[in-house]
Amino acid sequence: MAIEEIPGDPRFFERQGPFSLHDLFDGLKCQIKDLEENGKKIFTGVAPLQAAKADEIAFLDNRRYIPLIKNTSAGAVIISPEFQEHLPSSAVAIVTEHPYVLWAKIVARFFATMPKEALIHPTAVISPNAKIGKNVSIGAFSLVGDNAVIGDGTVLANHVSIGNGVVLGEKCRIYPHVSVECALLGNGVALHTGARIGHPGFGFAISQEGFHNIPQIGRVIIGDYTEIGANTAVDRGSVRDTVIGFGCRIDNLVQIAHNVRIGNCVVVVSQAGISGSTEIGDFVQVAAQAGLTGHLKIGSGARIGAQCGVMSNLDEKAEVIGSPALPFREFFRNVATLRRLSRRSGHGQKSEV
Repeated sequence: MAIEEIPGDPRFFERQGPFSLHDLFDGLKCQIKDLEENGKKIFTGVAPLQAAKADEIAFLDNRRYIPLIKNTSAGAVIISPEFQEHLPSSAVAIVTEHPYVLWAKIVARFFATMPKEALIHPTAVISPNAKIGKNVSIGAFSLVGDNAVIGDGTVLANHVSIGNGVVLGEKCRIYPHVSVECALLGNGVALHTGARIGHPGFGFAISQEGFHNIPQIGRVIIGDYTEIGANTAVDRGSVRDTVIGFGCRIDNLVQIAHNVRIGNCVVVVSQAGISGSTEIGDFVQVAAQAGLTGHLKIGSGARIGAQCGVMSNLDEKAEVIGSPALPFREFFRNVATLRRLSRRSGHGQKSEV
């Protein structure tokens, strides 16, 4: 079945514009080829290189896609200086050192993903003791508990549960089927579908009598402009708070255990797990399916590879991969050594990796 690509399908996204090239990029850091002549050209949207039309904008920041640019019909392309020579003359060059960042800003100018008009659905259940700010939207069958605070401009989608005493800052976006309890959220926080914030942590004592659940009396605190993906779980602290800093990006299906402390601008990719009381510095990157054991200290700027098993502290800007985790160079040196030994024994095959 042939499927037509429709970037920004109007059934799902509200399109803004059209815009002139000059208005669209006004105030943004870039150089537009022949701005005086091309600045008046009108553009209606964005699209990938292979599907873009003459009134759409595409981008290129990866050399793997250079073959696509030669035949693109895009009217303008956001591109880095090193790839500019490959751009056909039919497309206006919009040159920047950071094409992907500029692309994100342009897409945001064309499309709005949340409703602008503040609406509270008649099926929403809101405690009379809750404090609801200005221009707040609350979707169908959502619940706002006693003494909860919802900041100005925040949007709660359908089937959202906001527990007693929870605080949401201004302009938060809470998507369907999210639950939040025992938590304080800053401004501009986004919680995607099915996220679970502030439920009890996985804490229990063991005796001959069996398991004894330890009351989890801490909170979750999430800094401004952090985004948490679908079906991710963030446990509240046992006694200390679980804290996620400013501007973090937590992917789908991530587990963050009780008492974890995550710094600012940290990235955690899908299916990673961070065990209790581990502390992560600023600007750390944790790749997919990595596992961090409990009570660790991860230095700022560290990079943890996919499927990595981290069992000891990491220094600032450490780069590790493998399980147990090893520095990048040591890991790949070990892999190369094993391959050589395997080939010598007659059991190995040459690999292209």
